Amino acid sequence: MKKAVIVFSGGVDSVCAVSYLKSKYELYGITFFYGQKANSEIAAAKYFAKKLGLKQHKIIDIGFMKDLYGNSNVLTSSKRKIPSKFEYSIVVPIRNAVFLSIASAWAFTLNASLVVYGAHTGDKHYPDCRPIFAKKLESAFNQGEIDGIKSKLRKNIEIWSPYRMGLSKSDLLKSGMKVLGDSIFKTWSCYSNKKYHCGECESCNNRKIAFGKAKIIDKTKYLK
Repeated sequence: MKKAVIVFSGGVDSVCAVSYLKSKYELYGITFFYGQKANSEIAAAKYFAKKLGLKQHKIIDIGFMKDLYGNSNVLTSSKRKIPSKFEYSIVVPIRNAVFLSIASAWAFTLNASLVVYGAHTGDKHYPDCRPIFAKKLESAFNQGEIDGIKSKLRKNIEIWSPYRMGLSKSDLLKSGMKVLGDSIFKTWSCYSNKKYHCGECESCNNRKIAFGKAKIIDKTKYLK
């Protein structure tokens, strides 16, 4: 079976992407701690890595990025308030480029042919989620290993996302629900770090909307 490395946050997007691909690929998950407030997602990633039978699951501490990011965004800053709808303050500078660089290095090492992240069509506000970004990054990474690829020591990689397939968050939820059932509500989407989803941040609101569009009764525990 072909191998794929997936950036695996423990949120609905990456968990459902695994559900979508697991019948076709041997999956290796990589989760990052980069100083985000929502470190509850790491516990969710551990749970779903076991539940979905990932071949390997690595948790990588790149917490030093918090110092580099400073107060540039609300997800790593302790001083900035998380908004209830999209503002550019939510965007962590080239976060996906950082994640995908490390994931791709592992993929080349494993001779995996696919690197996956959970960006979907609803992520249009985020430049590093768009297909054009993934395509250019894919080209750059393959160029960086071109001699190894030509000599058959490495495999050409494809950076895959639901966005590149035209899939929305609600599409992912429908796919994930078939595989996971009610355990899908244990995924973590909230930008805050509380016992339950806050129910007010942009990510919680997007989660609620997506379940509604998918016509799935949302059993997530929200504080509001």
